[in-house]
Amino acid sequence: MYETEIQSLQKIIDDSENIVFFGGAGVSTESNIPDFRSADGLYQQEYKYTPEQIVSHSFFRQNTEAFYEFYKDKMMFLDAKPNAAHLKLAELEKAGKLKVVITQNIDGLHQAAGSETVLELHGSIHRNYCQKCGAFYDAAYVKQAAGVPTCECGGLIKPDVVLYEESLDSEVIQNSIQAIKEADTLIIGGTSLVVYPAAGFIDNFRGKHLVVINKSATAKEVRAELAIAAPIGEIMKGIAV
Repeated sequence: MYETEIQSLQKIIDDSENIVFFGGAGVSTESNIPDFRSADGLYQQEYKYTPEQIVSHSFFRQNTEAFYEFYKDKMMFLDAKPNAAHLKLAELEKAGKLKVVITQNIDGLHQAAGSETVLELHGSIHRNYCQKCGAFYDAAYVKQAAGVPTCECGGLIKPDVVLYEESLDSEVIQNSIQAIKEADTLIIGGTSLVVYPAAGFIDNFRGKHLVVINKSATAKEVRAELAIAAPIGEIMKGIAV
């Protein structure tokens, strides 16, 4: 299955020396982490508040306990393991083919798979800081805390994730755009390209090969040389490095 698509992707990868991967929630669904916008995604589930409301800066400040109840249950998957897509991307980096992974995910699975150059547009569940003294706490501390996690100093702990109403880190933005500008191949995977400003970054690509691997159509027309409608892990595991 997907033999023709994998062969086409293999040719592109063999012809590339500076690959950048731009990925979204669909990269981690094969690790049993739900995405947001598919039929089974978080945005289709019924809650007292919408997920967009809950993961906003103002909701975090005004309804911290409700925020953490949702966040711990629906966004922290500490037992999740890297899947074939994460592992293959790490292999491509070690082989010198892939230079940068740009991810919209906050799960840390690219690093768990062995990728070293990862730009996290929306932060990470694995970094948490006291808003009072700045002390660092790992994801396990937050997940296991009863109710709202607090620091030893009494301060409120906030995840280092970009919530709605918050800005992306300017250095991460600059590095992502620069990497895309310098790439000879851009592989977009597991994203519907509806989240801005991140989705607009790909407009900076000027290289040879543009590939999209996503189960459903992307919202943004990118004129890809190769578009594969399939789970990304299924495709990537067939690639020889």
